[in-house]
Amino acid sequence: MSTPAPPHNSAPILDTVVVQPTPFCNINCSYCYLPQRSVTTVMEQSTIANLFQKIFVSSWTRDGLTVIWHAGEPLVVPIAFYERAFETIEALRPASLKLRHSIQTNGMLITPAWCDLFKKWDVGVGVSIDGPKHLHDAHRVTRTGRGTFDQTIAGLRVLQEEGVPFHVISVLSQEGIKAPQQMLDFYLAEGIEDICFNVEESEGDHVSRLFGSDDAQGAFKRFLSEFWRLSRRSGKIRLIREIDGMLPRVFRPDQSAMRNSQVEPFGMLNVDCLGNASSFSPELLGLKNAAYNDFIIGNINRDSLEDMRRSPAMIAMTGDIAAGVRSCRNECEYFSVCGGGAPVNKLAENGTFQSTRTAFCGLTQMAPIDLILEAFAHFKGTMNEVDSSSALGALRDGFADGLPPGASEHGRSRPVSGPSGL
Repeated sequence: MSTPAPPHNSAPILDTVVVQPTPFCNINCSYCYLPQRSVTTVMEQSTIANLFQKIFVSSWTRDGLTVIWHAGEPLVVPIAFYERAFETIEALRPASLKLRHSIQTNGMLITPAWCDLFKKWDVGVGVSIDGPKHLHDAHRVTRTGRGTFDQTIAGLRVLQEEGVPFHVISVLSQEGIKAPQQMLDFYLAEGIEDICFNVEESEGDHVSRLFGSDDAQGAFKRFLSEFWRLSRRSGKIRLIREIDGMLPRVFRPDQSAMRNSQVEPFGMLNVDCLGNASSFSPELLGLKNAAYNDFIIGNINRDSLEDMRRSPAMIAMTGDIAAGVRSCRNECEYFSVCGGGAPVNKLAENGTFQSTRTAFCGLTQMAPIDLILEAFAHFKGTMNEVDSSSALGALRDGFADGLPPGASEHGRSRPVSGPSGL
């Protein structure tokens, strides 16, 4: 490993804090990579106070801070835990700093009382549901192997009845990626408007069957193309993260730089229930790797953020991840949009941070970018003149049902250029 010291001429920019209130999860998804999901330890309130006191005095935050309560099932701890935690954080928060809490949940434990908490504190809510019952229950099961769809959909309906905005995250496995119409029919039937797709990936001890297929990137691109076209035609889907989130990254008229918090030291700070801290990809927290001290850079209860910045594990990871980013910049035509990939996937798939393309890149970055640029080219062909702003609006609104015919029938057709800001 290369281990250059991290630069100290500029402070980190801390965008996101991922907090693990407990590693315990009440279900046992077949694709879960978390090794400690049976551990019932709950984070102490003193750890929360220590964490945010150190963040707020660091001057590492900028325009805002996102706090994601995640890893395990966050709703297995009581509502009172969050009431006290949110009150502590609010008392410490500088008046000038905007902060938004977010919770990612399997939805099974949602009640009107939870909705009261969400509304009181303006908590962003994400519900993990993998589509219709037969697709969801194929992987998201209880510890006795029973499907969880009915309980998850019941929680989702409570959110709707209580007027709590939410989005869903659906993990696409080998089965779901072949069923764009079934997925859309499900979302429309349940009144789901904001949708994110995760692909079943190889992390930790889990090896994705999807990644092992011959044409995973092409399969995802075909899925996304058809889903985009059908959803825009329906007029009832407000957000597809993989399209609507990618558009402003591809079309940057002001030539602004594209940040990737996962490759920046302390762009993300990830803290487990005992106060152990990591950075970069949040999935690293809880995984094992002796060369990087199991990715632990310190403990928030005893170490300062500066001490963590100078820790051997942080120095080693910073150097190796930066080397991988440099290689991406030199070798990959998608770099201006991607910004260097996800370190956890480089390590899981390639065995080293000092690497470039992964199957995860192909699905989550290259396929959507290609799709958007093909649609852009089709749109330009229908107009005499077009600028990036009008193209962005047209693509977001879904011109010609979203895509030209056959836009997803082939693999990568050309490098990212023009509207991407290169």
